Amino acid sequence: MVEVPSGVALQGRDLRKSYAGVLAVDSLSLEVEAGKVLGFLGPNGAGKTTVIRMLSTILTPDSGTFSVAGVPHTRPAEIRRRVGALPESAGYPLGQTGEEWLVFHGRLFGRTRSDARSTARRLLDQVGLVGRGTSRIAAYSRGMRQRLGIARALLNDPQVVFLDEPTLGLDPGGQVQVLELVTRIARQQGVTVVLSTHLLAEVEQVCDQVLILNGGRIVAEGTVAEVARRAAAPRRAVVQVPPEQAERASALLTGQRIDAVSVSNGHRGEVELTVPAGSPEEASAQALSCLLDAGVPVLGFTLEGGRLSDAFLAVTGGSDA
Repeated sequence: MVEVPSGVALQGRDLRKSYAGVLAVDSLSLEVEAGKVLGFLGPNGAGKTTVIRMLSTILTPDSGTFSVAGVPHTRPAEIRRRVGALPESAGYPLGQTGEEWLVFHGRLFGRTRSDARSTARRLLDQVGLVGRGTSRIAAYSRGMRQRLGIARALLNDPQVVFLDEPTLGLDPGGQVQVLELVTRIARQQGVTVVLSTHLLAEVEQVCDQVLILNGGRIVAEGTVAEVARRAAAPRRAVVQVPPEQAERASALLTGQRIDAVSVSNGHRGEVELTVPAGSPEEASAQALSCLLDAGVPVLGFTLEGGRLSDAFLAVTGGSDA
């Protein structure tokens, strides 16, 4: 197993970019540790693609600074040698075989023909296409083409890889294969992966960090758990007590650190609470302690929400991912 590097792989400070006077990215700062997977989220038009293009040196920021693998943005050629990318609309020469296509790009990176061929075969094995390298790309499924594109992104042994919607249009099996590959790239090779996707479940599954962009600004960032906890809307909780104690429990909880209390099902002894977003676990614990201290038996407790999707909708004003 490759030793995972330590330190910061991506760093940006006060990045700004506008098009024809319209601000696309506004004072954006970020920091991603080496060997981590960053989930890059935001509604359409939030500025995600612009940020990725700046960090990969395709676009020059109007102001601000950034570095990739310790290389400052003032040395774009060196940054390009350290990054790989799979764009959302990657094109493939259908008449070539997968191996031929990878060898061609390997040669563009300065590899000898024999080195390019051995590297292509190694990467085909790594992405699960061993035995298919001599097949024409026209015969590949969409999932196979996406994995081939990831192999292409790894040809130059990058330290940072940008993947834009890598599972778009794939069936569930293909999605699992690509996500497992993303995890292996980060965990086993120490490559930092920036995963731009509209599928929040993917981010919850594989990402170490999350960054949500809206209107060109970061509106939430942290681990999946941190973002869900800090940015989510108030959450619904249900306490179950003996039915004859439901009204008393509701009265006891009114005035505690609870936004709203009501008896939702008196026959079942269910009391519904609206728990504040900032500290739902703490407020819930206080509510349960209040009941127990008053001698009200607690038969069950459920705290709903707290998912990344709740947080996303809360911080983007309900926009789709």
